[in-house]
Formats: sequence, C-alpha cells, structure tokens
Amino acid sequence: MVDQRDSLAREIDEELRREQLLKLWERYGIYVIAAATLVIVGIGGFNYYDHRRALAAEAAGARLSMATRESMQSKKAEVQKALEDIAATAPAGYAVLARMRLAAAERDAGKTAEAAAAFEAIAKERGIDPLIADYAQLQAAMLRLDGASWTDMQNRLNDLAAESNPWRFSARELLGLAAQKAGKTDEARTQFQRLLSDRNTPPSIGGRARVMLAMLTEAELASAAPAAVSAPEPEQKAPADEGKAKAKAPAKASK
Repeated sequence: MVDQRDSLAREIDEELRREQLLKLWERYGIYVIAAATLVIVGIGGFNYYDHRRALAAEAAGARLSMATRESMQSKKAEVQKALEDIAATAPAGYAVLARMRLAAAERDAGKTAEAAAAFEAIAKERGIDPLIADYAQLQAAMLRLDGASWTDMQNRLNDLAAESNPWRFSARELLGLAAQKAGKTDEARTQFQRLLSDRNTPPSIGGRARVMLAMLTEAELASAAPAAVSAPEPEQKAPADEGKAKAKAPAKASK
C-alpha cells in the first residue's frame, strides 16, 4: 500500500513538472528558438568572416610578393601603384608592410622629410605589432638625425635603447652619433663603450662603435696638443744693456 502511494505521488509530481515545463515553453519557447538561431547564425557568420579574411590575406600576400619581384626588375611605377593599393585595401598586417615599403622607397629617393613623416605615422598607429612600430620609430629617428636636437633624439630613442628592446643596439649607436653631433663627447663615449661591452652587439655595429671611439680619442688629443705647447720665452735684454754700459765707460775715463 505504501509503495502504491509513493508511486502515485511520483506520477503526480512528474505530471506537475510536465505541466510547468509546457507553460514555460509556451511563454518562453520563442525566445529559446530565437537565441539558438542567433547562435547558429553567429557561428556561421564568424566562419564566413574568417574564411573571407584568410582569402584577403592570401591575396594581399600574393600582391606584395609580386610587387617585390617587380621592384627587383626596376618597375618603379608598377611597384608604387601596387603598394599604394595594398596599403589602402589589404588587411592590417599587409597594409602596414606596404606602407613601410613606400616609406623606404621615399627614403631611397632622397625624400628624407616625407619618409620620416611616413615612418612616424606608422610608429604612432594603434594596434600594430610593437616590433614593427619600434622599427618605424628607429627609422624615423635615423632620418631626423641631422636636423634634430639632442633632446629630441633622446625622446625618440631612450625607450628603444632599453635592455629588453630588440632594436637597442641600433638605438644606442644613434644616441652616440647624436651626442657626438651635439658636442656631448662624454655621452657619446658612454654609448659607444656600452656597445663594445655588450657581447650581443652585432659585429657591424661594434666595428662602427670602435671606429667612433678612436675618432673621439683622436679629436681630444688634437684639441689638447696646442695647449701643451709652451709659449715662446721673452727676449733677454741683459746682453744689450751690458753692451750699452760698456759703450759709456770710455767716455767717463777721458774726463
């Protein structure tokens, strides 16, 4: 008898739950269907977007490779047009690479101000790879070296010269050159010695640093040489005075 009551109670509970679920479905079922549909559409849309992005990247890569081949064949007009098109329409990564190539072309053509401005714009752009941004900043500083002040060069290069930055060796070399140009010999010597004391410094940069240190030492020795030469001694007048005294002596004796 007890088992029958328990079974009946369970059946009643199950029936009540079914009725509650039906009521909930009648009230909220449309929302559940809509949410499921949105999830399915969202997944499909993301996959489609990802596929389109992959195709665009592949196409941009092919156009960039073609532009590189044409540049080797001295087809400057075609390369210029292709790079400008990639910079304007390609995905972000390829667009930045195209802009870097365009800036380098202006540098090679002697358009220093335009190239420096182009590199600076790339360095300040948000969302690009920090390695590329730092490289663009380094290129801009190199192009500004002749006209920038020592303070300006410090502001441009101090972060790049930090120990953790992959471009630190080139940045330190530029700091040394900027200090030498500004007449700050001690600072220039510090930067070049810093390069020579670092075993990771590339051989080419280390060789130039050694040459610059030798030039600084030679310049210091050359400037110190005139001061080391003693001034000529004044003429001694004693012999002349003695001669005059001897010349007057016979006149006194005649008297």
